[in-house]
Amino acid sequence: MPSSINKTFLIHGISYGLGKALATLVPNDDDLIYGISRSTPQLPRQIEWIQTDLAYPVQACKKIKDVIGDKALDVFIYNVGVWEQDAFTHDYDFSSISALEIQTIINTNITSCILSIQSILENLKKSDHAKVILIGSTWGLDNHNGKEIVFSATKFALRGISHALRELVRKDRIGVTVLNLGYLVPDFDLDTTIESVLEETDESLIPVSDVVAAVHFVLNTSRASCVKEIMMPAMQDTNI
Repeated sequence: MPSSINKTFLIHGISYGLGKALATLVPNDDDLIYGISRSTPQLPRQIEWIQTDLAYPVQACKKIKDVIGDKALDVFIYNVGVWEQDAFTHDYDFSSISALEIQTIINTNITSCILSIQSILENLKKSDHAKVILIGSTWGLDNHNGKEIVFSATKFALRGISHALRELVRKDRIGVTVLNLGYLVPDFDLDTTIESVLEETDESLIPVSDVVAAVHFVLNTSRASCVKEIMMPAMQDTNI
């Protein structure tokens, strides 16, 4: 990643899966990483961990801002997505979802995202090449086949955030990209070869390394380019 030495990253959702991979594989060794998660992350590199629960957006975003202060931020990655009980299964039943669960999903996926961006916007403006990357889903794309109403609503909202934010910060040359991802491979050891991952999943799921490559692509683009959206369903995914 050219010209990325001594960059400062703020990455949400680093305790496992994609977030763990992004925090481990995207920044350079001498970059500073602020990592957000509720549970303790087990990462093979040094980070500044901020423990907080995004289900409580006001408190969480205040805590994050208090730690970061006025420091310039070069990369903001919001990798957060919780869904309903029994989502993506035949047992999914929208009528049985409690109001509290719906509120928690919206708070975590959307309200915390909006408040996080609002709180660190001036930090991003202090960078000369800032990038915002929001991790979305194919459940936020038109005419998908999913039934998960609350999760889908939040992922459509995430795209709305990215569209409006992009126009707001266009004058500041801040890039805003949303990655709409399909089904990802579950938590694999980061040292596992791509050949092994493809073999074990019968090439039916997206390897995390493919998403890491997409993030590298976005971060490698210049201030002159605007990468709005990347659609990345699995090749065998018939959801869209």
